[in-house]
This record gives sequence, C-alpha cells and structure tokens, in this order.
Amino acid sequence: MKEVLIITSYFPPETGAASNRIFHLAEGLQKRNFTVSVITPLPNYPTGKIFKEYKGKFNKTSVENNVKIHRLWIYASNSKNKILRLFSMLSYSFSLIWFFAFNKIPKIVIIQSPPLLVAFTSMFFLKKKSRKLILNVSDLWPLSGLVLGAFEKNLTYKLLKKIERFNYKIADLILGQSNEILTHITSLFPKKETFLYRNYPDFETLKSEVKVSSDGKLKIVYAGLLGVAQGIFKLCQKLNYENIELHIYGAGSEQGKIEAFIKSNQHLPITYYGELTRNKLHKELQQYDVAIIPLLKRIYGSVPSKIFEYSKLGLPILYFGGGEGENIIKKHNLGWIAKAGDYYSLNMMLDRIKKNKFDLGQRKQIQETATKNFDLDIQLEKFTKKLKTLG
Repeated sequence: MKEVLIITSYFPPETGAASNRIFHLAEGLQKRNFTVSVITPLPNYPTGKIFKEYKGKFNKTSVENNVKIHRLWIYASNSKNKILRLFSMLSYSFSLIWFFAFNKIPKIVIIQSPPLLVAFTSMFFLKKKSRKLILNVSDLWPLSGLVLGAFEKNLTYKLLKKIERFNYKIADLILGQSNEILTHITSLFPKKETFLYRNYPDFETLKSEVKVSSDGKLKIVYAGLLGVAQGIFKLCQKLNYENIELHIYGAGSEQGKIEAFIKSNQHLPITYYGELTRNKLHKELQQYDVAIIPLLKRIYGSVPSKIFEYSKLGLPILYFGGGEGENIIKKHNLGWIAKAGDYYSLNMMLDRIKKNKFDLGQRKQIQETATKNFDLDIQLEKFTKKLKTLG
C-alpha cells in the first residue's frame, strides 16, 4: 500500500471546517488502501489553549481509526498580538523540522495551507528530501488577510506573497477548495497541475423536519466559527428583529463581544448556545427555518463549507458573502442571496423569506440536490486516482 503523510494545523478533537476536511481526507484515503499518517499540533483551536487531556505533554503519538497521528508541541495562542501569533506558528514549524530530522517521511506528503509559514517550512525541508508534495489550499493568504485588515501592503505583506509563490511553485499538485483559488494559482503558474477539492461533508443524512416557532417569527440560525471574517457580532447589531429571532452556536474570537451584546440587549430575540458536538448540532439545526452564512467582507477564493453541510441537512440557506459561494447557491437553488455587506438588502430579504417560507417539499429537494452533487466519496475516488499517478 502507498504511504501518505498529511501535515495540518487543525485536526480533531478540534472543531471547524479545516479540522473536518483533513479528518475526512485521512479517513477516506485509509479506506482506499493508503497507509495514512498525520502530523498536527497538540489540540488548541479555537481557544488558543492546549486541551485539558493534552496539557503537560511535549508530543503524543496515537493510532485512531487506523491512522497514525503525531501531535507535536506548539506555543498555543489565539492572541490578537501579531508577535504572539507569529511565535505560535514558528513554534509548530520548529517542531516539524525536528520531526523531519528524526523520522522517516513517506514519498507522498499533503500539506495544508494556510498557515503560510507552516506550509513553507514543510515545503522547503521536504522538497530537499525529494518527496512528492501536494499543497492543499483552503484560503488565499495573504490576500484574504489583506481584505480582512490583518495585513497592510508593507514589507511583511510582500514577504508573505513571496512565500505564497514559493509554495505554489514547488508543489507537484495543488488542491483548491474553490475555482477562484485555482484560477488565482494558475494565473501565477499556468502549467501547474491542480485539482478542485471541495469541503464536502460526510455524515448520515437526517430526515428534514419543519418546526414553526410558537410566536410565528422566522427562526434564523448561525453555527460555526465566531471569528472576524464571519462578522457575527456586527450581524447581531444590524438585524431587524421585528419578525425574526437569531440563534447562535459556536466559539471564536468574537464570542465575548457577542455574549456582552446579548446581555446588554435582553429585549432582542438572540440566543447563544455555545459549542455542541457535530452530531448534537445537526439534530438541533433541524428546528430552524433558515441557516444564515455571512462573511464580513467578500473574500476572493472563499467558499464556506457550511453551504454543503447545511444543504445536506435540508436547511434553506440565506447567503450573505458574495463570490463563488453565491454562485453555488443560485446554481443549485439552495436558498436566497443578499448582497454582500449590504445589511439593508439582508433585512429586506429576511422580510421576503418570512412571507414566502420554504415548505417541506422544497427542503427535501435541497437535501436531494446536496446528496447528488456534493458527494465526498465520488470526490475521493477521483482524487485517489490522481494520487496513484504520483510517486
């Protein structure tokens, strides 16, 4: 059997799209007769603190679902201080270099990017070992960081752009989570081999149900990362609550601000539930009318994985982020679109949805569309055929 090593900054028991994507990739390759190992930091995301059961450990190796997992030391931090965040990434990079020096590395290596520095460390050192390097690009950094205000067009940004180009240049194959990502990469390296690898979910389909709230209000739900890019704090401030109620699940950097806003505006119908396990969350989501997917700003290359997860659950989607995600909603008739960044447009669309809610038949149609078009197994079959041509 061919051996594959996956290098990632996120992996279960951490939650989120990146963690789920890499877990399903590892599991899918293992089921298709690859010997799979994973390198990842000691779990710390999104809290920025090492999880309780891993505290005090420098590293830990285990076998889970027939996949060998090497969890390496990291200086964990989700601080807004750029120096601390940089040190956190560098600490994991140093752990990777140490691992590369004293361990046998398989011929094929899949490397997650971002973080750019972690990807650069892996690409730079493993290319010298003549490995086949597959770069899995989920966001276009540093471009996304520039849009979100994390960077300015200064020397640091120029350095990160050079690192980005270096990573693309030496990769033998690049996976992209969107067509926009692949378009960007091929604009820089027209002959580069690429593969569209969406963040499709892998779970048993639940029966879609409709439960109408007792007061007749439209029940809106958001479930996921409460970070800057998602803009849930601003969403709480800008929504018109006359005919809706907002329900929030998740954790992240904006959690404290959201909780404080709810506490100081108790007259508003906003409820925050914290984090739930994926299975529990899926059951809870069935009671809501509409799932909202917002982005604070239109981010080129971004296609939120929630599109595929919500639609497989049969949840109508209100998309508020622009770009390729908007095109997917329209193409597959998964719900509604509000103009990105325009909260007047968003509130007008919510009023329209309230008057013309989806019925059960339409929810079933969404679920059937997702099952047909967002199939992880079909995607994995195509990818494994591509993998077998490497090495």
